[in-house]
Amino acid sequence: MHPTVAGVAIGLTTSAYPPRRADLQRASGLARAFREQPSAALASEAARRITRSLSPNERLQHALHPWTSFVVVPLFALANAGIELSAEVLERAFSSPLAIGVVVGLVLGKPIGITAGAWLATRRPLGAMPLAVPWPALVATSSVAGIGFTVSLLIAELSYTGQLLAEAKVGILGASITAALLGSLMLRGLAWLPQDWMRRAQGRVALPIADLAVPVDPERDHVLGPPDAAVTLVEYGDYECPYCRSASLVIPQLLEGFGGRLRFVTRHFPLPDVHPNAALAAEAVEAAGAQGKFWEMHDLLFSRQDHLQLADLLRYAGELGLDVGAFESDLLNARHGDRVAGDVEGCRDGGRGGNSHLLHHRPPLRGRLRHGVAGGCGAGGAAGGGEPAPDRGRRADHGRLGRHCRSFSADRRAR
Repeated sequence: MHPTVAGVAIGLTTSAYPPRRADLQRASGLARAFREQPSAALASEAARRITRSLSPNERLQHALHPWTSFVVVPLFALANAGIELSAEVLERAFSSPLAIGVVVGLVLGKPIGITAGAWLATRRPLGAMPLAVPWPALVATSSVAGIGFTVSLLIAELSYTGQLLAEAKVGILGASITAALLGSLMLRGLAWLPQDWMRRAQGRVALPIADLAVPVDPERDHVLGPPDAAVTLVEYGDYECPYCRSASLVIPQLLEGFGGRLRFVTRHFPLPDVHPNAALAAEAVEAAGAQGKFWEMHDLLFSRQDHLQLADLLRYAGELGLDVGAFESDLLNARHGDRVAGDVEGCRDGGRGGNSHLLHHRPPLRGRLRHGVAGGCGAGGAAGGGEPAPDRGRRADHGRLGRHCRSFSADRRAR
């Protein structure tokens, strides 16, 4: 059996699967237990459970990728290629129609084939399939496809012998080096293309599936910004999520910078398996909202997210001047539990899981969040598609906004 085929066969025996919810629950439970009672035994068991929650394929890929990509595979390919890089062989290869054909086929043929295939697939008679990436990125990425060292050597060994095989191997080696350099230059060159042109190219990419399952309802949702804003950001947040807290300055800056062209909606998505106090904190914010202090409590909980037990929440209610008795009654009787559960269900109906992410919805916010909002505002943005200057006259409630975010949806209305 050829070594390449043997390697593929061995790789197929390594199982791959997404993390199972039950495994993640056990791992997070052990991590919480270790946080409360640190011990060597709990540390060892928690580490073992966390590691085993991932598939063997993913663990091996993470552990071996640098070695296999930069050491093992190149040495394996060169050792099995048996290429004689003498002056005589190189001289014959440079004038060999076979070697030249291999270089042209890999360096030019593959990018042309990939780009032409994608172009044909987007034509109406052939189905008008949408592009997943803009054309500049597609062309630049396709140039890397010419690096076909191991498989190309396998095909060459099955097709040629003797001097022809040696010339084909030299051509494959030269094509791989050339394709790597060309691909690197083209990918780096994307950053030098005019931004307006790149934005237009990005605009031709297929829109993702709309994933805001529950439309914004001003009577129910907590909203900052005008109802006729060009773009709406919808947050599904967890008050114990460190990523939500670390991104907390983004939304107030956007609201201030884009003024009346942007509004912000926050919803709840607590993850009790990972954050045991998040659901109660979400109910506490709703209970404060019932007394007119939603955003104040929203901000306060994110600033103190390491202390969100019942006693802490009651103390915060007192600091904000709430009716602590009514606040405590709301929490103990879970009066706002259905509201929180409804937000969670709506988020899951949109296909969202438990990781921090951006949700894209009519139209998608492309690129970085700030540039995405600017693009979503369209004609309402600054001239030339840039970022607008801060609108100092429309701060209103924006400074009171708490924190960004487990997930966002962007919604643009016709104006």
